Amino acid sequence: MRTSRWTRAAARLVLLLVLTLTALLGPPPSAWTRTAAPAGGDQVTPRVARAWPVGARPRVLRGWEPPATVYGRGHRGVDLAAVSGTPVRAVAAGRISFSGRVAGRGVVSVALTGTGDPPLRTTYEPVRASVTGGTEVSAGEVIGTVEAAGSHCPAPCLHWGLLRADTYLDPLTLLPPWLLRGGPSRLLPVLGVPVPE
Repeated sequence: MRTSRWTRAAARLVLLLVLTLTALLGPPPSAWTRTAAPAGGDQVTPRVARAWPVGARPRVLRGWEPPATVYGRGHRGVDLAAVSGTPVRAVAAGRISFSGRVAGRGVVSVALTGTGDPPLRTTYEPVRASVTGGTEVSAGEVIGTVEAAGSHCPAPCLHWGLLRADTYLDPLTLLPPWLLRGGPSRLLPVLGVPVPE
């Protein structure tokens, strides 16, 4: 009887030590991101997008792959299939926070209206911008066109990113379910069933 009490106490101590080390050695809270609504209702990515940045339902060539560390490998956005000259649209209302060239690529960044402090920012590249910094844009408004050069994709694409301050998030979380689905439901004929009279 006495040994089982000591065994349970030792097991609890080991478990407490493991949990403490996990908390201390894990990523800091600023690196965490949420893609679903939490139970407590704290800040999440609001589904404010009203349009895809390119096309009606572009093919995702490469998805979001969050890095394990701040400077680690990963893919800090999504790549959407889009040929050179395709119109690029703001996915939600906001203000152009940057429009220019970075490392030879055309980049446009939009601070999204009503998404908290600091606001969410979407980024689009490579883009030949048709807007300038400080311009207010509405959801679906054309902000430029996909450039031929500067893409990191093996096929022509638009890289679409999302940040809050310096934390990268999955831009697909901005899209409401009706934009993520493939399209409306279709009724198919039922064969062999008599038509009601």
